[in-house]
Amino acid sequence: MRISCGSVTGVVMMGCLAASAAQAQPAAKGAADQPYPNKPIRMIVQFAPGGQGDVIARAIATKASEIFRQTVLVDNRTGGGGTIAADALVRSNPDGYTLIVVSSSYAANAALYSNRTFDPVKDITPVAMIGDSGLIILVHPSVPVKSVSNLIQHAKANPGKLNYGSSGVGGTPHLATELFTQMTNTQMAHVPYKGVVLALNDVISGQLQVLFGSMSNAMPQVRAARVRGIAVTSAKRLAAEPDIPAIAETVPGYEAVVWYGVAGPKGVPQNIVTRWNTEVNRILQMPDVRERMGAFGMDLASGPPQTFRDVLVADIARWQRVVKAGNIKVSG
Repeated sequence: MRISCGSVTGVVMMGCLAASAAQAQPAAKGAADQPYPNKPIRMIVQFAPGGQGDVIARAIATKASEIFRQTVLVDNRTGGGGTIAADALVRSNPDGYTLIVVSSSYAANAALYSNRTFDPVKDITPVAMIGDSGLIILVHPSVPVKSVSNLIQHAKANPGKLNYGSSGVGGTPHLATELFTQMTNTQMAHVPYKGVVLALNDVISGQLQVLFGSMSNAMPQVRAARVRGIAVTSAKRLAAEPDIPAIAETVPGYEAVVWYGVAGPKGVPQNIVTRWNTEVNRILQMPDVRERMGAFGMDLASGPPQTFRDVLVADIARWQRVVKAGNIKVSG
């Protein structure tokens, strides 16, 4: 029975309104109690469509859509080195319907930008690690270097004469090379490009001597002997390329990887965090996902949200030291 209060007044009106409110409560409560998720989920990504980070995010989003039976919409928010996407996340409602896939550039930005408007650790909710991949040191075949030891010796014998490329000031290739020169007490000249592929092309042509490049772009060129790959930047050898040594085998303690993880804004309910963590870990075990991620040379991760937080905190501290020691400045 529907109650109408249109023709009553005074105390009767008050009682009628109370009865109407009581009748409406079960419906409102029922909506609030619907199991998560009950509407589409937005997944922000820091990267342009088609890039490695975007492909990784879409792989997670596609599988999550199937599992949750709700659309997971990928929202590409590029610009500002990833700061625009991060800002959109921290300003969103912490209801579990807005998440982000971030890369190691998020940690680098925390070290590079002093004018940020939020705390990069306290103002997000880590959800799950996706995985990481080392870069690979590439040299032109004309450079008399076939190992990390050779590179250190050659760089010390020719201080400042080796040019190394990067995807731009403050990008992972730049910071990874800076970490290497700081730990080995060597000097190389930085030549920033607008993208790592452009730098790779100049290594192939011989205009650039050294590049810490991405595995997915570099390995076809290494196999074709257009460039020489001498070591990876991960703490140990990559499962996808076990014959390529890690820098850490020669320079103990060296590590610089590109990693990806899922996070939400501060305050996401714990039950939603746990659900997403469980499902991301499950997605990463799916054979087709493992094959797709393996094409990028990624070692897939698993574990609780704390694993992601630990990686983030350690990476921020690492890049803060490198940025300070190298006096690295970025505009903006």
